[in-house]
Amino acid sequence: MFRRFSLFGACLLCLFLLSACAGKPRPADCPPKDLPESVCVAPLTEPGVYPVSEDEAQRLSRGLAANRQGMGSWKDMRFAVEQSLAYVRAKPASRVALHYPSLQVTYGDMERSLERLLHLLPFLDTAPEVLASDFRWVRIGPDFGFTGYYEPEIPASRVRKGRFQHPLYKVPSDLRRKRPYHTRHAIDCKGALKGRGLELAWVEDPVDIFMLQIQGSGRLRFEDGSVRYVLYAGQNGHKYVSLGRVMVDRGLLKREDVSMFSIREWLAAHPDQVTDLLDTNPSYVFFKLAGPKTVGSKGSMGRRITPWVSVATDQSVLPNGLLTLMNVALPDEEGEHCVPFNALTLPQDTGGAIKRNRVDLFCGNGDRATHTASYLDTRGAVFLLLPR
Repeated sequence: MFRRFSLFGACLLCLFLLSACAGKPRPADCPPKDLPESVCVAPLTEPGVYPVSEDEAQRLSRGLAANRQGMGSWKDMRFAVEQSLAYVRAKPASRVALHYPSLQVTYGDMERSLERLLHLLPFLDTAPEVLASDFRWVRIGPDFGFTGYYEPEIPASRVRKGRFQHPLYKVPSDLRRKRPYHTRHAIDCKGALKGRGLELAWVEDPVDIFMLQIQGSGRLRFEDGSVRYVLYAGQNGHKYVSLGRVMVDRGLLKREDVSMFSIREWLAAHPDQVTDLLDTNPSYVFFKLAGPKTVGSKGSMGRRITPWVSVATDQSVLPNGLLTLMNVALPDEEGEHCVPFNALTLPQDTGGAIKRNRVDLFCGNGDRATHTASYLDTRGAVFLLLPR
């Protein structure tokens, strides 16, 4: 999906991310529930591009595990790499895609990195340390803020009936880019779009629509058991307002307790306040139904993204097409950030809320994806793997 301004985790991170101390990289303890094969890295709080020694690159490479990224083998990453490769091959090889005072990366550089990775994938299961010898590694500082996004699945009906009373709208013909359109209040409370034949489907819970708009895409499961992907198609031009922040400001939730689950739980327990709270966010997202054979969401490259591999980034900091390694602690079943995630990743998506040193990890669908995306809110290290 194209990651817009209205990312749930991203907006929460803007508001609640813990500030880092100033200073040089320093030793740090591993997360308390760290796995034996995981890799710890010292935090980095100063801006810049830092070369990584081959010994350190080997240590990080040996800490990789394909199964931690939902793959049985590193060969399963081929599809994701090919998507990035097709994207960069369509760009002029000499064009600079990433520019730092001490580092310039062209699309040709990214193409060579991706081609080399494709060649190495069959060998990584037994010899991951070849990544250290075959690439030039650099680390980007300061460390990045990490959040996650996922594909929600919502029960739906093709017609309005029974419990399915809330419409999911497609793009109105009179919507214009960069011009404010009807607000959420006008659409949901005043019926501004009613009777115009814009309903894609009907769902039971308006909170499901709200969360789907935040994630940007998802899946509709109809009563006959069929599933259709629903994708971002447009937005009404109004600024996003974080529901988490509103609820904290009103004293409904504590700052440290804000998550998608806590918000949902509170709204379910106070149905009389749902409309008023959702209405505090004037932004509204419109959707389109993907084809019946569509599998998976698309990123800003216009290509399918891969769970636990694809990430959304600020294109001026980590452009689509880069080969990256990211080291971060994911939330465990209690929401504690102590599950090591030392992973090969590919920037393949973007969004208005993903600014500067920020990463939004695509988690796919299902319980693990929902849980991780709902709680992920921490800092982690980002490394670039460049051609030698």
